Amino acid sequence: MKYFKLPDLGEGLQEAEIVEWHIKPGEEIKTDQLLVSVETAKAIVEVPSPQDGIIQTLFGGPGDILHVGEPLVEYQGETQEDTGTVVGEMKPIIEDPNTSDDHFIIGSAHHRSAPQKRCTPAVRALAKRLNVDLAMVSASGSSGLITTEDVEKAHQMTTEKGEQFILRGVQRVMANNMTKAHEQVVQVTIHDDVDIHLWPEDTEITIRIARAIKVACEVEPHLNAWYDGNEMTLRPLKKVDLGIAVDTPDGLFVPILRNISQRDQNDLSDGLNNLRQAVKNRKIPPSELIGGSITLSNYGTIAGRYGNPVVVPPTVAIIGAGVIRDEVVAFEGEVAIHRMLPLSLSFDHRPITGGEAGRFLKAMMDDLALEN
Repeated sequence: MKYFKLPDLGEGLQEAEIVEWHIKPGEEIKTDQLLVSVETAKAIVEVPSPQDGIIQTLFGGPGDILHVGEPLVEYQGETQEDTGTVVGEMKPIIEDPNTSDDHFIIGSAHHRSAPQKRCTPAVRALAKRLNVDLAMVSASGSSGLITTEDVEKAHQMTTEKGEQFILRGVQRVMANNMTKAHEQVVQVTIHDDVDIHLWPEDTEITIRIARAIKVACEVEPHLNAWYDGNEMTLRPLKKVDLGIAVDTPDGLFVPILRNISQRDQNDLSDGLNNLRQAVKNRKIPPSELIGGSITLSNYGTIAGRYGNPVVVPPTVAIIGAGVIRDEVVAFEGEVAIHRMLPLSLSFDHRPITGGEAGRFLKAMMDDLALEN
């Protein structure tokens, strides 16, 4: 082959961000030698070369986003094959160092359908002198041409307001998912507090809440479901596959704690610890980050009493757990201080009624109020 295209990464992943090239143009490479490390929404993936050859061109640089089927590298000395899923002319982002082009592409194949940003050598020189990243500049000229005024405006904005950066990797995926949720879901959130004074001191909070979610799913199974808004169909799911929101320096991950209804507490605890460690090390398999049926966000480990957690389609419900606090309560006719756990339940009001959501939350609270 002449062009090696970004291969299917599995699990429905259609794009990846280039993290690091391990070869350069002109270098001879062997079959299975590491070409590039890319980051998907799920993990860091290492892509090997499918053949021996000499690298002619690299398509993309660190931070660029490529879709499955778009070219990664060009090999020297072979007849070009049909590029298949690649639409239009393929243009390298990283050119041979011995060539130059006054009208160069800024960005990646991810933006190929949009007008390409271009600039003249004079504007490029001005951007270099002012330390302006042309990829961050909004072009006002015809056909996506970046003008002198565009560069100067970007420089002034940075000077007055500070640097900006493009969301990448997990953060970019989260932003897209939140936009999708906002556009599609009719979300309602209800709140309540549950008295947990009977809990033993060594209670694993997340696991204990997971048990209550399992119980509530038995009472109101329609909240453990996927909804297709286009077809207006609800698919109640047989297994409770609980997504657990995990905060990391790289962004928000939601690994899936599988089949919680059929696992004992020790098994769930071990499984959750393994998932958290895999997320921390960025070694979690993509398959463990998709297919959740309902979600838990235990933001109370950081701060916050009540929340408005966002339902991400196709799921229809997410539970938020806030900071546990001591509160003065009336208990058996006397004043007492008990531990209280605040809960927030967001649901998609298209397929789910307020009654269903209320009964779900009550079932959770009834279970959480038990000693064990």
